[in-house]
Amino acid sequence: MTYLDILQGLDGAASAGLHLKLAVRVDNENLDHHLWNNRGTWWCHFTLHRADYTAERIRVSLKTRDVAEARSRRDELLRAVA
Repeated sequence: MTYLDILQGLDGAASAGLHLKLAVRVDNENLDHHLWNNRGTWWCHFTLHRADYTAERIRVSLKTRDVAEARSRRDELLRAVA
């Protein structure tokens, strides 16, 4: 699963009327919050809380080895989820 899969899935969730709440803690001093590097590829992780009181941890590949691009893709993903 990649960040593009999540973005496309969110379009369907919004049209289906599903309510999602993003649960993230942002450390403004850490530019790489919610990112980790797995053997050179950057990944993003966060938690989604659903209206039925369930939660899902999302871990998704950002499909890049460039940290600046990873930060940009993470920000796009978190904005779309929020």
